[in-house]
Amino acid sequence: MHFELKARRMINVSKPIIGKEEIEAVVSVMESGMIVQGPKTAQLEEVFAKYCGTKYAIAVNSGTAALHAGLYALRISQGDEVITSPFTFVASANAILMQNAKVVFADISENDFSLDPEEVKKKITDKTKAILPIDLYGQVYDYESMKVIAEKHNLKIVEDACQAIGAEYKGLKAGHFGDVSAFSLYATKNIMSGEGGMITTNDEELMEKCKRFRHHGQSEKTRYEYWDIGYNYRMTDMSAAIGLVQLTKVEELNEKRRLHARMLTEGLSGIKGLILPTVGENRRHVFHQYTIRITEEFETSREQLIDFLNGHGIGSAIYYPKPLHLHSHFSELGYKEGDFPVAEKLAKQVLSLPVHPSLTAEEIRCIIDKVQEYAT
Repeated sequence: MHFELKARRMINVSKPIIGKEEIEAVVSVMESGMIVQGPKTAQLEEVFAKYCGTKYAIAVNSGTAALHAGLYALRISQGDEVITSPFTFVASANAILMQNAKVVFADISENDFSLDPEEVKKKITDKTKAILPIDLYGQVYDYESMKVIAEKHNLKIVEDACQAIGAEYKGLKAGHFGDVSAFSLYATKNIMSGEGGMITTNDEELMEKCKRFRHHGQSEKTRYEYWDIGYNYRMTDMSAAIGLVQLTKVEELNEKRRLHARMLTEGLSGIKGLILPTVGENRRHVFHQYTIRITEEFETSREQLIDFLNGHGIGSAIYYPKPLHLHSHFSELGYKEGDFPVAEKLAKQVLSLPVHPSLTAEEIRCIIDKVQEYAT
């Protein structure tokens, strides 16, 4: 009964963390009069790069802008091909289209939901210029395997780390595993700035190109001299102020997610028909999402479980219900059902349960209790 009462307050699948410090930081910026891409943005770039262990970080206004700027900086353009995953949020592939390049999908691995290196090899042509792997759900992709492929074929890597701030591979943080890497600071990410994005790189030339691209093609050193096309992708200092506060909390917030994930895994282990998330060797998973798979052995449908949980005040979500190649503007490129069987299978199985830092231990136990109750 105690769990039931708690659950009726609704356990949301995601929740932004907004404290007194974030509010005070925004008010301080508003009172300063320095609103857009001012000292707070510069400070966030410096601190973010230091956190990720990279030479440079460039602030933009979304994760999509970060991906777009990164592809531009690498000179991806019309006629080029970029290999990426069909099992992700649409921004990953749309950013390729925004550079008038061709999206080439490759199937994914069942273990980490990211690009399968063996499938990537099959998609390389003389037009391939880059690979865009996804650190999906908060775990770094199979970097070493992908790096071998990229070096063999002289390809660039754009790491989509939008869901993976603080994730690690062999002790190095996400943001290291691409020629350029892109992060999202959207409201429900592991840390956020309301809306916002970050680019990391160790290449000074790529950094300068990204900075120009975010500001109408202008160099910050020569205002009103336009080097190339650019966009208004600047971050506001209000967003940067929130991001700075959040960055001081990132390890604490990620550890809470990891604790909740361990509790869920321990509590849900052994339920027939459920496949729980795995953590790859040498990786530190930061669980942007805790995503289970509901197989045919579970005997009832995913949708019935969702309805049951929702009826007991527990939110859940499907990330993602349909692979990108089956959406109209990609299917027009010639993709069809059956092209990527692993991605299509997982899209019918995945379900993300609440794992965010705001949850209490009692709420985690409630989630476990209700899934067990339903399954038995």
